Amino acid sequence: MHSARATSRTARSIAAALLLPAWLLAGLAWSDNPVATIERVKGSIVAIGTFERTRTPPFQFKGTGFAVGDGTIIVTNSHVLSGALDPARLETLAILLPASGKDQIQVREARRLSVDVDSDLALLKIERPALPALKLRDSGTVREGDAVLFTGFPIGPVLGAHPATHRGMVAAISPIAIPQARSAELDSQVIRRLANGAYPIFQLDATAYPGNSGSPVYDPESGEVVGIINMVWVKGTKESALSQPSGITYAVPSKHLQDLLDKAR
Repeated sequence: MHSARATSRTARSIAAALLLPAWLLAGLAWSDNPVATIERVKGSIVAIGTFERTRTPPFQFKGTGFAVGDGTIIVTNSHVLSGALDPARLETLAILLPASGKDQIQVREARRLSVDVDSDLALLKIERPALPALKLRDSGTVREGDAVLFTGFPIGPVLGAHPATHRGMVAAISPIAIPQARSAELDSQVIRRLANGAYPIFQLDATAYPGNSGSPVYDPESGEVVGIINMVWVKGTKESALSQPSGITYAVPSKHLQDLLDKAR
């Protein structure tokens, strides 16, 4: 009899679970899946900046990057690399690896490998030893409502070399530039994007901060990258008509990164 009651309770529990809405089931999954994924991804995240030995501090933070390919290729936004280096002061492009376990913070020199202004993406090259590389997933498989994570250095100069992870959802997949109702609302960025082709970008319901530019947007379970956070170039294009820009976060789909990697080979 006791066994029959237990079986009945189990059956009712399963039936109740099957009736749970999809969004609640997804929320329950959040508590189990991301921890190991985040820990794995963090080993591929670096800070992007410049290094000058006589400067205080020697490393000047500019944005976030992550390793792909053979682990010696670093992805970031091209606008993160803006500004000329000062060769007279021996200023160099560099990446900073956060401390992990017994390892201390490392600063390693980097060089530009390839830049795509149209998608605001850039590739850097570092010498070996290689970093753990993140895998890319076809961004064409992403759908509105998909859960995502992104890891980077929000407000890096203030909060320091401690990568932080935010979670969210793909709220919309929309064109990077939308024609305005009045010509007065069109600026040079919007006109250029419309002329070059308004490809889709990801709009996220999570908040990114200055310093997150270049952060990978990835699947919470697999860690595969589906996009790259862009806090300046995309926002400036889509929200150019707003006097008070929103807190919406945008990401460039990984398709554009894959195209850049293919060209760089």
